[in-house]
Amino acid sequence: MMLNRIIANKKRKIEEAKQNFPLKEMLKKIDSPDFREFYQKRDFKKAIENPGLSLIAEVKQKSPSYGRFREHFDYLEIARIYQKAGAEAISVLTDKEFFGGELRHLSKIKENTFLPVLRKDFIIDEYQVCQSFLYKADAVLLIACLLTEKELKNFLQLCGELNLDALVEVHNEGDIKKVLSTPSKIIGINNRNLNSLEIDIKTTENLIKLIPDDRLIVSESGISTRQDIKYLHDLGVDAVLIGEVFLKSADISEKTREMGLDARLD
Repeated sequence: MMLNRIIANKKRKIEEAKQNFPLKEMLKKIDSPDFREFYQKRDFKKAIENPGLSLIAEVKQKSPSYGRFREHFDYLEIARIYQKAGAEAISVLTDKEFFGGELRHLSKIKENTFLPVLRKDFIIDEYQVCQSFLYKADAVLLIACLLTEKELKNFLQLCGELNLDALVEVHNEGDIKKVLSTPSKIIGINNRNLNSLEIDIKTTENLIKLIPDDRLIVSESGISTRQDIKYLHDLGVDAVLIGEVFLKSADISEKTREMGLDARLD
């Protein structure tokens, strides 16, 4: 399965990173006055909890299910277009092998926009959480099915210590049960099955009713039309995370208008 390949590769890459830059050294760097002086936290949670449907727009070069989205991938230009189009936050894929991302994309996008930046990756080690802070992320994606309940709680605690917001992703009732045992405030419902890569936007409808009203809900994957946006808004979703439909489009700004995202529902 694709997910197994991704995780096996991720484990190798984490060990290589630890050899090149041990966690102890990383912690020393992020605790230094010089780093703290130049790190500016942007409030991801606050950005997406405003009234109406918020947009988290995604930057990625390719995906296992589609391949390359654009012949010329200018991640900074894409981020600037998202900002101009009215996105509340930017999601940045940092997995290189399968999504064409890089960690430096996080810090570069942070430096060239005024929006909160979410690191989207397959985070399975506390090293990656600290790494996200080092590269100036404001929030990280934690995927419930990849973590035990204890790991999820520990990672959320570490996020709190680093002042990082966490978007915790679920896909089924078991994931929700795990997440609701934690203090997670932002829950992402992924409409894509990470094993089969199949998409069903009704996953959001099936799962949102199981989540208390005091949690922010983000719907992810398979959102491509104005009708999808209205459907999710009517369900009570707080934000949508959209990437592929924008990245496939020759004119990203026009696509946001076509989907009704230039005049957000409230």
